[in-house]
Formats: sequence, structure tokens, C-alpha cells
Amino acid sequence: MAWIPGGEFVMGDNGSQDHDAPTHAVTVAPFWMDRYEVTNAEFAKFVTVTQYVTVAERRPNPEDLPPGVNPADLVPFSAVFQCAECNAKNCDRETAERANAGLPPTAPPWWVRRTGASWRHPDGAESNLDGKDRWPVVHIAWPDAVAYAKWAGKRLPTEAEWEFAARGGLKQAPFVWGHEPQGTNGKYFANTYQGRFPATLEPKDGFGGAAPVGSFPANGFGLHDMSGNVWEWCNDWYDAEYYAISPKANPQGPDAGQRKVRRGGSYLCSDDYCRRYIPGARDKGAPDDCACHIGFRCVKDAK
Repeated sequence: MAWIPGGEFVMGDNGSQDHDAPTHAVTVAPFWMDRYEVTNAEFAKFVTVTQYVTVAERRPNPEDLPPGVNPADLVPFSAVFQCAECNAKNCDRETAERANAGLPPTAPPWWVRRTGASWRHPDGAESNLDGKDRWPVVHIAWPDAVAYAKWAGKRLPTEAEWEFAARGGLKQAPFVWGHEPQGTNGKYFANTYQGRFPATLEPKDGFGGAAPVGSFPANGFGLHDMSGNVWEWCNDWYDAEYYAISPKANPQGPDAGQRKVRRGGSYLCSDDYCRRYIPGARDKGAPDDCACHIGFRCVKDAK
């Protein structure tokens, strides 16, 4: 783990359209943080000892699925990305139109429901983890991350702790590594998406999917992959308006909610669609969400 000294910083991003504003001053106490995202090898040790079964490996509850679901669909599954010939902006427009009409959203066409996909089988039932001990564990739901953290004698970071750590001591720099955009002079600082999302992939950073942890340089606090690679769960409930009322000292997030905060972006973040790999950006998901680009890391109190 790396020592995070704590201090004051400006949290959020006023330039975002994803409810990452207003920026506001926050102080966090010192803490320890995993240098890397939790890996397949580390999660496997936890499962071996505890016999824990992740959300993606469990048979779905019919009450959690749409009415009239086919009983044949009540099998373990998770979401896996596949390239799709789709204009992302048109998909966003259609989503907004459905929301304005009071209709439920549909999943973007680049996500497929893959039977048998889980942390053991990241691409589906026929895939495995051979040679991927150092890859970040994925298909992790929020309760899975909490269970691992408790077993390890740690916890999930608050959203404020996560962002303070991601910034690595830099003052309002646009990226966790500083000011140079991805691809400057052919140099890539994080595992993100290059190409025309979501139809074409041009992995100029060297990876077409998740990368082994530590494949890119650490930030100022010695933390790797705080930008891109896989999304990381935080402890906080999500509220789009919380930043306006957040306390300054060690904010813990809302008392309740329906979705949990995720931070850091993933290998599917792209400059022309999802630019949430920047330190001030946030995402959210239902606690039981799991997909091929969702993982986590842990923290530990200074004491």
C-alpha cells in the first residue's frame, strides 16, 4: 500500500456535463491505499479461503429482472463489451428521447449479456484466467468489493479519498499524470480507448482490453492505474446534487441512495465519448452492477 498524506484539494470538475460540479474545497485525513487495483491472483486467494460467490456467479432473482422474463434466462451472467457499428452520440440521443417519454432505457448495443461471464471467466463461460494473475479482477459488484475488503482488513475508499489520491499531489491538473493529453509525442499515460468508439479499436497504448496492473507509470503518490484500466468502486452512495451540500472535512457521501459511486474510468473511456478517466469525473452504478471493466482497490485507516 502507499501512504496518502491527506490534505486539502479542490474536488470535482466544473467543465463536465456529468454532475461533477460544483468544484468545492475538501480536506481528507491521511490513509493507506493499494498501489494497484486488486488482481485476479489476490481475489482468488480470498475466494479460496472464504468460498465467496460473486454476484455475477449467482442465479438471478426473478424480482430483479424485467416482468415476464423467460425462466431460461435465470442463469448467472454479466455484461461484456463488444465492438458495435453504432454512432455513440445517436445512442445518447435515443436514450434521452426515451427518458423524456417516460420509457425505460435500453442497453447500448456495445454491451452484451454473456452467460457465464464472471471474474473467473471475463469474456464468457469459455474464457479463463490463464496467464492473467496480474490483471485486475473484473465483473465485480459493489458487495463483492466490500466482502473482499473486509476479509483483507481494509475498506473501500470514500469518493473524496479516491480523488485526492488520484491527483497525486498535483493542484487541479487535468489528468492524474499532469497536463499532457494522451498520445502527446506518441506517449500514453493510461489504458484508455483509442479509435472510433465503439466501432473500431486502435490500441495505440498497447492494450485492447484491460492491462496488467502497473503497466503505466505511477502518479505522485505511487499509485498505478488511477486513470483508465478498470472502474473502481467507492463506498459512497451517489447523488448528483451532493457536491452542493458536501461537508468540507472527510465527506462520506449521502446517507442512502440507489447507486454507488465509481471512479477512474476504464479501458473503454475515449476522448470522443466517455472522458471520465480524468480525476474530477465520477460515474455511478447499482450495487449489483458488474461488467468486464469494473474492479476496485482498497484503503486502510492511518491508525
